[in-house]
Amino acid sequence: MRKFKEFIYPLILLSPALAILLIFKVFPIIYAFRLSFYDWGIAGERGFVGFLNYVYLFKDPFFWQSLWNTFMYALFAVPMGIIISLIIASLLNRGIRGLGFFRTAYFLPVITSIVAVSVVWKWLYNPQRGLFNYLLTLLGMSPLKWLEEPRGIFELLTGHSLPMLLKGPSLALFSLVLLSVWKSLGYNIVIFLAGLKNIPNVYYEAAKIDGAGPISTLFNVTLPLLSPTTFYVAIMTTITSFQVFAPVWLMTGPPPGGPLGTTSVIVYYLFQKGYEEYQVGYGSAIAFVFFILILTITVIQKTVLEKRVYYEV
Repeated sequence: MRKFKEFIYPLILLSPALAILLIFKVFPIIYAFRLSFYDWGIAGERGFVGFLNYVYLFKDPFFWQSLWNTFMYALFAVPMGIIISLIIASLLNRGIRGLGFFRTAYFLPVITSIVAVSVVWKWLYNPQRGLFNYLLTLLGMSPLKWLEEPRGIFELLTGHSLPMLLKGPSLALFSLVLLSVWKSLGYNIVIFLAGLKNIPNVYYEAAKIDGAGPISTLFNVTLPLLSPTTFYVAIMTTITSFQVFAPVWLMTGPPPGGPLGTTSVIVYYLFQKGYEEYQVGYGSAIAFVFFILILTITVIQKTVLEKRVYYEV
């Protein structure tokens, strides 16, 4: 009886949260999975089609283009976000004056509405009146059509046509990457700052006694002891990069997503099919394939990167 009470009382206390979780999280997921096997339109008409939505999905060239754009986005956004935030966090960790002010300044973009940020950056990218092109002209460079350029960034740098695997993301997609890195910079900086301050100073003193220089100290002391923080930031940044939607919709819409569809990412394509074309069943199939994709990438990251994580004893 006592064990039963020890079980039932916590369950009663957790029941409101569990009810919300089941109603607004678990049930919609199960219901959406069911919808992926139906031909379901805006009028609610149902027709069981089995795996036809998934078969059509893997034959859909726009799906593969969106998937490729998503990979290109994450491939550039994740490393850039980690490296730049780590560099700034290392500079702030040197005990400069006004550390609280800089923390606040870098964190402001994180708490700013993505809608407001997208509107402002779209103006900054304006080919005729944008601030970025004005700065380029001051440096004697030609203005760019930031959000309207379908060519890859490496094509623009080399001036030659390159294969798909080598041309990189379009300039329009790379412009969204820059926005994403700037927007999430403050959060990553705060996380890295916390990780840097948790490294005991005794390790740096020992490295100094051994005659280690700044570069040797960085690769043999700082980065290994910071690896748990880097591992966390890498996982979270990858997941959020694959889920990007609002800047694409606000800055490069309407469909097909930017110039020649080069900014159409998976979530944007899902939104287009499910909410604009009212193909709810097909959109649900995209959602579940996308879920499996993110889960697979996260498991691979955890398996590969966690082996390189050093937890201080």
